[in-house]
Amino acid sequence: MAVIGTGTWGTTLAVILARRGIEVRLLARTPGEAQALIGSGENPRLPGVAFPESLTVTDDWGNSLDDAAAVLFVVPSRTLRENARRVRPYLGRGPLVICATKGIEEGTGKPMLQCLAEELPEVAARLACLSGPNLAREVVRGLPTSTVVASANEGTAREAQLLLNSTTFRVYTNSDVVGVELGGALKNIIVIGAGVIDGLGFGDNAKAAFLTRGLAEITRLGVAAGAQPMTFMGNAGLGDLMATAISGLSRNHRVGIALAEGKSLQQAIDGLGGEVAEGVTTAAAAMEMARAYGVEMPITELTCRVLFEGLSARDALAELMEREPKPE
Repeated sequence: MAVIGTGTWGTTLAVILARRGIEVRLLARTPGEAQALIGSGENPRLPGVAFPESLTVTDDWGNSLDDAAAVLFVVPSRTLRENARRVRPYLGRGPLVICATKGIEEGTGKPMLQCLAEELPEVAARLACLSGPNLAREVVRGLPTSTVVASANEGTAREAQLLLNSTTFRVYTNSDVVGVELGGALKNIIVIGAGVIDGLGFGDNAKAAFLTRGLAEITRLGVAAGAQPMTFMGNAGLGDLMATAISGLSRNHRVGIALAEGKSLQQAIDGLGGEVAEGVTTAAAAMEMARAYGVEMPITELTCRVLFEGLSARDALAELMEREPKPE
């Protein structure tokens, strides 16, 4: 199988699959990147995690994709279409295609699987998405977790489940593609705010209340877009939200802490060392969706003002607390 994306999560998925003896090709963007990874035998973002023997790093996309039974996209949301277009000429015998990117396309408001369906129409029935409480550095250590794969095609979801499931990585299936994708994408916005609360030292009560209202906000937009409300109680909703809001490993959480410390957005992003916090991009796209569906999303709106308009994190939280009292 081929894994597109040499970041932390892409490398983690490649490694855990290769450890099971599956032949995995990790596709680098350039010859230089490929040679650097081959030379070190590991990804510098995951120090101490050696590449298994059945994992090959290469920049030869053509030969790697031609006979691949499955292709995983694990790239930033803003580059998903670009990577899909690069892949399309080499897709051979209709492989299973799994998208592990969590995000919403800015400018269109489209979830990732819809973008792939538009760019790779030949494999539209073979598309699935992966989402859940899956912090890469815990998964690659073999710590137990669960996740979910969603597809409009039941057979495709089952195939992805059988491919990815292991004794430490328990995979469930779901037919609610919209809900699974939006849960995984929108939670990143809420987690930025959770980082702000931790950075300001506002305590556990504030964080619990904030996450509860954040989940309500995610669910409102998801249901308006056609998702099933119970999906947001599962791995791609509540599970993913809790894991990333609690853990210091979460990039979006780290951005929130940096903002609470008074750093600019650019300083917060620079502090990630080249990794991507999808919540920054997703916040603007989510507001476009909310306006289109007529859904109120106060947390997302204030997050956008903090990220892009210079509103201080402390003032944003004050605005939330001063909103008119309402029924829950």
